[in-house]
Amino acid sequence: MAPAAHRRDGDLTVDQKKSTIALAVGAVILVFAGAVLTMGVGMLTIVAGGALPGGGCGGDGGLGGGSQTIGGTDWNAEQTDNAATIVNIVVQRGLPRRAAVIAISTVIVESRLVNVSHGDRDSLGLYQQRPSQGWGSPEQVLNPDYATRIFLDRLIALPGWATMPPGTAAQAVQRSAFPDRYAPQEAPAAALVDRFWVGPDNPAPAAPGAAPDVQLASTAFACPDQGGAGVPLAPSNIDPTKLPPGFVPPTDPAQRAAVTYALAQLGKPYIWGAKGPNGFDCSGLMLAAWAAAGVPIPAGTVNQKNAGTPASPATIAPGDLVFIPGSLGSPTNPRHVGMYVGNGLVVNAYDSSTGVILQPLSDWADKITHVRHIAGPAGAPAPAPVPAARAETALAEAAGS
Repeated sequence: MAPAAHRRDGDLTVDQKKSTIALAVGAVILVFAGAVLTMGVGMLTIVAGGALPGGGCGGDGGLGGGSQTIGGTDWNAEQTDNAATIVNIVVQRGLPRRAAVIAISTVIVESRLVNVSHGDRDSLGLYQQRPSQGWGSPEQVLNPDYATRIFLDRLIALPGWATMPPGTAAQAVQRSAFPDRYAPQEAPAAALVDRFWVGPDNPAPAAPGAAPDVQLASTAFACPDQGGAGVPLAPSNIDPTKLPPGFVPPTDPAQRAAVTYALAQLGKPYIWGAKGPNGFDCSGLMLAAWAAAGVPIPAGTVNQKNAGTPASPATIAPGDLVFIPGSLGSPTNPRHVGMYVGNGLVVNAYDSSTGVILQPLSDWADKITHVRHIAGPAGAPAPAPVPAARAETALAEAAGS
């Protein structure tokens, strides 16, 4: 260190230099900590809010981002999920956003964006399509994916549809007895499309005969994968993609139809937000399977956990929905669902790297938060264990008879 007599006024002692360095390092740490805190608060807001641009990856609402106000109208989680599904299909098909406005304004009028099992005469589903009028089978029109695609098929077959007022185009497809109801819903429909649209406003049309677009919903909506059952794929004596020998389907017609449909999807990919036919997310597989039985259930895990009636692992029946937290949920807010198919097995769209598989129900047992019975006979409670003394008496009586 330089002697004090030779030190200029601007020189610092070693102690002063150490203090200066410590202050500088402390300032850097504080700035970094502030940035991390800001980012953490932002991420907490995302996770807690659940309403993100492009459909919402956080919260409890799945593809639609949960219940929220859009364009001044309050929509619940099922409604936003169905709106996002419609927009996603329009984007996949390379159609302009006008097609999505027409489709959603139609669905607002026909069902308020709820997949219903009733209507005028044989009208069913989001669009109130009538099987007797050639829209498809009841099972098909109850699947929002199929219903939207056939609506779009008929829409784009109309000469000049893209330049018609949306309400006029909707009426030309639906042939409603109340043609003036569609136009007033254009504004709320446009707000929903603005909320969920991620494609170009006027994409280039697909070439005639081109293969269907198989764009992943998770890519279209810029969201991370929301699968991941949270159940480790433990070694098992069953093949996750094949029915075990001796499997017996349920005898009830509705349960049999739902279970058979779900099992026919084994090996197909997990696609976030998809409801078939080429891929599914966990709740989409449940919706499509029960639609195949002619029974509508709401879209999204958050809504399905209230579908049907409560059941329990002790009274579980084929076709029942089984909920666990998964990789993103909690015991009160499960984010993964599978279907009990009988014979001690659950079918589920596991995650994007695994797809639709079978797992033993025993692998889920300690994680089950809810069981919901949808249709058909409920499962019988397991018989209570017989006390040993009573069992011996019964055996003695049987031997003496």
